[in-house]
Amino acid sequence: MSIIGLVPARFLTIVAHLVITITIFWSREENVKACLPTGYSQQEYQTRDTELIVALSVTLGLILLELVGFMAGISMFLHTQGMISTAAHTSASVALAYFLFDAWPCYTYWWVFGFCSAFPAFTELIMIIWVLRSRAGI
Repeated sequence: MSIIGLVPARFLTIVAHLVITITIFWSREENVKACLPTGYSQQEYQTRDTELIVALSVTLGLILLELVGFMAGISMFLHTQGMISTAAHTSASVALAYFLFDAWPCYTYWWVFGFCSAFPAFTELIMIIWVLRSRAGI
């Protein structure tokens, strides 16, 4: 795939990940219940719900970081970042669709978060710093 095809693919996969994350926000009740034992208290429910809200909020922040770097043109034409981002967000979209529809337990979200949100955001941040430092001549 050439860089011409990678740019729109990357954009679409980031947006797909963003949309499925927002959808999980709206309908997280079943996933929270999947994390709990059969007889759970309201306090246990609140704890797991808060955990999932925090995870989804951090995910949204990391996706927005990537979108800023991408839309500003900082990492738009970097091949390596494009491939990492496209692969990670495609995997996240598929995994989170299963997470949503099969009501996976909450701890599985942290695996998806680590590999499909935190890792590409970290590499995006490295690329942003690298590009800005090379433009400034530091």
